[in-house]
Amino acid sequence: MINTYLSYQLVTRDLNKSLARVESEPIVKRDTEYYLENIGKVKTAEEFVNDYRLFNYAMKAHGLEDMAYAKAFMLKALKEGVSEPDAFANKLTDKRYAEFVRSFNFAAFGENATTFNLANHGTTDRYLTRATPDGGVPGEAYVKEAQYYAANIGSITSIDQFLDNDRMLTFALQAFGLEASLSDKKLIRQMLEGGTSDPKSPANSHTNENWAQFAKSFDFAGLGESATTYNLALRPAVDKFVRQQLEQNKGQENEGVRLALYFERTAGTITNAYQLLGDRALATVIRTYLGLPDAIAQMDIDKQAAMLESRINFEDFRDPEKVSKMMERFATMWEVNNPTQSAQSSIVGLFQPMEFGISVNTLMAIAAIKR
Repeated sequence: MINTYLSYQLVTRDLNKSLARVESEPIVKRDTEYYLENIGKVKTAEEFVNDYRLFNYAMKAHGLEDMAYAKAFMLKALKEGVSEPDAFANKLTDKRYAEFVRSFNFAAFGENATTFNLANHGTTDRYLTRATPDGGVPGEAYVKEAQYYAANIGSITSIDQFLDNDRMLTFALQAFGLEASLSDKKLIRQMLEGGTSDPKSPANSHTNENWAQFAKSFDFAGLGESATTYNLALRPAVDKFVRQQLEQNKGQENEGVRLALYFERTAGTITNAYQLLGDRALATVIRTYLGLPDAIAQMDIDKQAAMLESRINFEDFRDPEKVSKMMERFATMWEVNNPTQSAQSSIVGLFQPMEFGISVNTLMAIAAIKR
């Protein structure tokens, strides 16, 4: 298949937002810049584990920094991949290893592992495979079209741009065997806007399963402008690393910051009150947010759960904007109970904007960091 890579500028376009979050953390910023500039150059698992800075960055992003020394162990996991149920990483009790291998999937994507993107490499591979169903060598015209597509798809940042570029759209539709629908842009828009996260979305409900694959590959609904450049080795790793460092560094300055960042990071996985009550940090955040006294923790666990479930809509935990507003209130309430300034100034903060111990910049970071 054609060997192409996204340019550094395209790949890091939206990742620069991560760097902006850590302007006051020079070491984190330096390490992140190094990672962004070099991870896309790595073509083998061996190169990856032997680059100390890149490998340590990735391991720390996944909470595995204590195992960064175990290169042979990690190399085995990376080489076996995760496609088979009995692969090494899949058999490990700690699921973080499988997540790590899935993010740096050399077994599946080879030298494209650190740059693989469904809208780019995945679609190009599909196109060339359909162009040569007998497994032969693609003709010059097909290769030329694939080269054009690979070089330009990363500049497409919206559904509107995609639909307005007939050459790119034709290529993509042909890759998925959907070229007959080229003239029906209303249908194409419906499929893309609906995404694939909802089992009942137009793409998932269509009798032609290729639409679901198409919408998954061009996931503007889920990834926004990053849809054509997003890959697991870059965006998630950087976001996770920055989050971990921000949580660690700011937590040393203010316990409330650590708690808020931790809650925001895990909120999307919480579906019931018992998950909150079973985690001391989460329970502290939710009690503070609701204005409940710590003595509540001594109540019968089922009564505590019933109380929380009567006052919380757990669906809100999957909405980043609502979680952000929750953390703003938590920050205020935390400062009332644990003032870094005078109690009077903290109480005033309930009624007018102020700089609390949890700074505005940190709250912005809480809101900006995506799960």
